[in-house]
Amino acid sequence: MCGRFALLAAIDEVEAHFGVIVDEAFPPRYNISPTQPIMIVMAGETPMPGSNRPDRIAMLVRWGFVPSWTKDPLNFPLMINARSETAYEKPSFRTAMEHRRSLLPVTGFYEWRKLGDGRKQAYWIRPRHGGTIAFGALMETWVSGDGSQMDTAAILTTASNNALSHIHGRLPLVIQPEDYQE
Repeated sequence: MCGRFALLAAIDEVEAHFGVIVDEAFPPRYNISPTQPIMIVMAGETPMPGSNRPDRIAMLVRWGFVPSWTKDPLNFPLMINARSETAYEKPSFRTAMEHRRSLLPVTGFYEWRKLGDGRKQAYWIRPRHGGTIAFGALMETWVSGDGSQMDTAAILTTASNNALSHIHGRLPLVIQPEDYQE
C-alpha cells in the first residue's frame, strides 16, 4: 500500500489540472511520508452565477486519518490508507466516504517489493509520460475537547493491477480526470 509519494508539480500546474486555486504554499516534495502535510482537492461551495471562482478547494491536511469520534489521536492507530472496497462498511471511514471524498495530487509514489532474503526493493512508480495524477482520498476533521481542529486524510487503495502486482498486492486508487466531478 502507499506509504510514500511525491508531488513535484508547481502550484500553477496543480491549479490547471484540478481547476482549483491553491492559497497555501506547497513546495515540490520527493518523499512525502505519513503525518506530514499533504494537499487535497475537495468539492467547495457552488460559486455565485457569473463568478470565475472554481467549485473546488485545495487544502493542506495531515496524512493520517483520525475519525471525528476519536477521543485521543495519540492513542489511536495511524490510518494512512483505506481499502476502497470496504471503506463504506467501516465506522472509521463511512461518513467521510459519504461526504468528504477528495483528490490527492501526486506525480509518483513508492512501493516496496519483498525479496526472498527478507530485504525490500523500492520502486518509483509514476505516469509513463509524467504529469500529475489524482489518488482517491478521504478527509476528516478531528476536534479536540478544547475546540482545536486537525484536518486529516487517508489514501484510498485498491487491488493491484497486472502491471504492478509483482511488486505489491495493493495500490493507491487512481482517479481519472473525467471522473473528478463525481
